[in-house]
Amino acid sequence: MRVVVGLLLLLLALCGSGAQGEGGGLGQVGEISEFEETAPRDAAEESSKQTTEQTTPDIWAEVRALRDMVVELKVELRNTEARVKDSESQVNDLKAELMVTKVHVELLQRENSDLQTRLSSSERELLLSKSRIDQLERENAERPKVAFYAALTDAGHVGPYNTDITLKYSKVFTNIGNAYNPATGFFTAPVKGVYYLQFSVCSNLTGKMGVQLYKNNQRIMYNDERKEEVGLEYLTKSVVLELMTGDEIHLVLPSDYSLYDDSNNHNTFSGSLLFTL
Repeated sequence: MRVVVGLLLLLLALCGSGAQGEGGGLGQVGEISEFEETAPRDAAEESSKQTTEQTTPDIWAEVRALRDMVVELKVELRNTEARVKDSESQVNDLKAELMVTKVHVELLQRENSDLQTRLSSSERELLLSKSRIDQLERENAERPKVAFYAALTDAGHVGPYNTDITLKYSKVFTNIGNAYNPATGFFTAPVKGVYYLQFSVCSNLTGKMGVQLYKNNQRIMYNDERKEEVGLEYLTKSVVLELMTGDEIHLVLPSDYSLYDDSNNHNTFSGSLLFTL
C-alpha cells in the first residue's frame, strides 16, 4: 500500500513540474518544484524499501509454511493411500469369504433339499410299511387260528385188537380254534387251507406197531413196523395237506397192532393251519 501511495505522489509531482515549465514560470519556482519533486520521490523509495524489507521475510516464512504443509499433505496422502490399499485388500478378502460362504450356503441348501427329499421318501416308505403292517394285522386278525396238540392215554398198553379202531387222543394240551375233538379223535378243518399234521407212535411189545392216517374215508398214510424185542420203540411221521372246510382227519390203529402210552406222552397227534386258500 505504501508503494502505491509513493508512486501516486511521484506522478503528481511530475505532472506539476511539466505544467509549470510550459507556462514559463520563475526559476525559483522551478527549483522549489524540483526540490518538492525530489523529496516525495526519496520518501517513496524509502517507504518502498522498508515495505520490501518487511514483506520479504514474511513471504519466505509463508513459503516455508506452505512447503511444510505440502510435505505433510504428501505424507498424509501416502498414509491414506496405504489405508485405502489395506481397505481394498480387506474388501477383497471379504468378497472372497463372501463367495466361499455363498458356496457353503448353496451346498447346505442342496444338502437340505436332498435331506428333505430323503425324509419325504422315508416318510412315504414308513407310511407304506405302516399300511402294510396294518393290513397284515387285519388279515392276521381275520385269519382263523388253528393249532392242536394231544397225547393218547395214561393207560399203558393199547391193543392189539381184532379189528381196526379209531384212536382218541384224550390228553389235550393245545386246541386253538377247537378244531380237534378228543371225544371222537377227529380233527375237522374249519376253513379251506393248507395244514401241517404230525404224529408219533410208540410201542414196547413185540409184534406190529403203527397207525394209519385218514382224510375223511380215504387212507392217506400207512405206517407200521415189526418189533422183535420188548422195549420202547418210536416212529414219527408228518404230512402237509390241502383241506377243504369240513374235511376230517383221524388216526386208526390196525388190528393186531399195539401201542404204549403213559404220563410221558409217547403217542401224540398235532397239527396247525399254515395258511388259508
